Amino acid sequence: MTSPAKAPLAIIQLGEPPAAIAARQGQQHNWFIRALALNARDYRLIRPDLGDPLPEGGTVSGAILTGSWAMVTDRAGWSEGAAAWVRTAFSQELPLFGVCYGHQLMAHALGGEVGDNPRGWEGGRQGIDLLPDGLADPLLAGLPARFGAWLSHRQTVLCPPPQARVLATSRLDDCQILRYGPQAFSVQFHPEFTAAVMDACLRASGRTATPAGPGARPDNDAEWPLALLRRFYQQP
Repeated sequence: MTSPAKAPLAIIQLGEPPAAIAARQGQQHNWFIRALALNARDYRLIRPDLGDPLPEGGTVSGAILTGSWAMVTDRAGWSEGAAAWVRTAFSQELPLFGVCYGHQLMAHALGGEVGDNPRGWEGGRQGIDLLPDGLADPLLAGLPARFGAWLSHRQTVLCPPPQARVLATSRLDDCQILRYGPQAFSVQFHPEFTAAVMDACLRASGRTATPAGPGARPDNDAEWPLALLRRFYQQP
């Protein structure tokens, strides 16, 4: 007997990238498609910023909420609508994986506080440090206590939702990974980034990478963030 086909993954793209980045590296959803080696039947692209309706329960197997050049604190109508959808999806135990803006949006939607990082912008390849809860988390099993990841963000989760557990930090950010429940997870870093995407983002912003700090060796590791993203997608 053949098993039923898995429902598609929702890739919820939260806004439009700068034209220079889109011209060089495509839209945000393209980066996740490449990272997960998805075929057209494997996913549904949803653009709430363009008026796309968010998926109803049972029509998708899970959702990735992408990064953005918008700010959660702007409270744009499409973003607040996506936050309301997150609350519903979370209550229905739909698997959720937020990235950067998606991370902040999930925290905001579920009762946390988001705002400008008082330590400033964080970008480039940085070290991510797992906390004891992170080392014990099943989705992070086997990851080293410190690994490197690509980052580019000015805002951050200042206070996580009451039910959330902080699983990892970085030198400039105390909420790099959050788990909200068995099916809901988010990261401030970008597991879908490649060096080329990071370079395009830095060029477009006119910034240089943030120093990783004394003793940090975040480049000397495997592609653990990408492995984490693939684990989320491949879980039953």
